[in-house]
Amino acid sequence: MPRTPAHPFHTTRWSLVAQAAGAPDDASRAALDELLAAYWYPLYAFARRTGHDSHAAQDLVQGFFAALLEKDYVGDADQERGRFRTFLIAAFRNHASKERAKAGAQKRGGDRRILSLDFEDGERRYAREPAAGDTPEALFERRFAHALLDRALDRVAGDYRRKGAAQAERFQALRPLIVGGPTQPYAEIGERLGVSETAVKVAVHRLRQRYRDALRAEIAETVDDPAAIDDEIRRLLSALARG
Repeated sequence: MPRTPAHPFHTTRWSLVAQAAGAPDDASRAALDELLAAYWYPLYAFARRTGHDSHAAQDLVQGFFAALLEKDYVGDADQERGRFRTFLIAAFRNHASKERAKAGAQKRGGDRRILSLDFEDGERRYAREPAAGDTPEALFERRFAHALLDRALDRVAGDYRRKGAAQAERFQALRPLIVGGPTQPYAEIGERLGVSETAVKVAVHRLRQRYRDALRAEIAETVDDPAAIDDEIRRLLSALARG
């Protein structure tokens, strides 16, 4: 399991949003926008798995974001000690229940673009989900976990890109070794990069450590207590194992 970083726990996007509940400002709005942009697809998949067609699911997600950004959902919700994951699904289920009661989802959010969300891509992704076996809740948690992993990988990729073209090429060559998929023997990767097999082994070790640290940093953005990070990692790994 990844080690706990030595640096102190700083204010995160989610804790900023939670602290600003009831008195939103530009910083809290930007923080919430970023979290929603990253994690909207798990909600869309949840809505589709609960029986909504693609248009109804879009309406629910957009209407939910409208309510979340314009009202005090953050302040009113039980955040389970500040976990964005559990807040998000609880608030969305509450919103969907209210919309069913008044049958007004399309009026609330159907034609409003609260965030720039690619629902066509979301529907393509949903079409690739297993047709059976996942409950809506399990699908949400698995997709939330995948979103975290993707964002952690993006953090690491950005670090390599900022160091120049050679490091970006190195990352692309080593990437399959931490995310799965077709891989080459270390010796072949070394020949491609112009380094020794031993150097490739060292680089892979360092990349995996950076990826673990990036994942911890990303999870830290969705909780407001550093003590919750390891438990959240266990929960999300469990969700992935069930997939």
